[in-house]
Amino acid sequence: MKPIHVYCMPGMAASPKIFEYLKLPMNFQTHLLSWIPPLKDEPIGKYAKRMSTRIIFENPILLGVSFGGILVQEMAKHISVKKIVIVSSIKVKDELPLPMKMAKKTNIHKLLPTQWIDNLDYLAIFAFGKGIRKRVALYQRYLSERNPEYLNWAVDALVNWDQNKFSTKLIHIHGESDTVFPLKNIVKPVVKIKGGHAAIITQSSWFNRELPAILQK
Repeated sequence: MKPIHVYCMPGMAASPKIFEYLKLPMNFQTHLLSWIPPLKDEPIGKYAKRMSTRIIFENPILLGVSFGGILVQEMAKHISVKKIVIVSSIKVKDELPLPMKMAKKTNIHKLLPTQWIDNLDYLAIFAFGKGIRKRVALYQRYLSERNPEYLNWAVDALVNWDQNKFSTKLIHIHGESDTVFPLKNIVKPVVKIKGGHAAIITQSSWFNRELPAILQK
């Protein structure tokens, strides 16, 4: 039996360590992706095209968390994929929370990343949601991408993402208590699960139990 290849993309500022508790059956082969440095003023579509050159196996499943979910959707516009799975993410721009929509109009987001470099607690809360306040030190170990050029690019790409329609191959899994992308803004279809924005970590038992069947549908 040929293995099913699953490429996993972490969220903004996060390392592939966020997938350390994800244990799929033997018929799946997991490949962990990391963020690469963006070029100056690089559109996310072109960034995604560069990232897609790291996909070696044909017709894989792309799984992305948070901003990584946006990226894998953009990557799927350049390569053939079996499925796109996004976790704690958005599939169209209308799912962005109001503060991020306002940031697009005011450009206030361009003032934020410098503060994040100096305040890992703030970055951890933004990356994983307010629900991790009591365990910020634990989640800081997952934050490997702290370069200011990368953070500026990532936040700008997020608030300016312009997708209106999503792929029929997409599966959206979302935590009921997500504080970064609140569930009230998420349109159907969506698989609702317990947990917040860090669900890929905190709800790993659910993913290990349910994800294999979802991926093979």
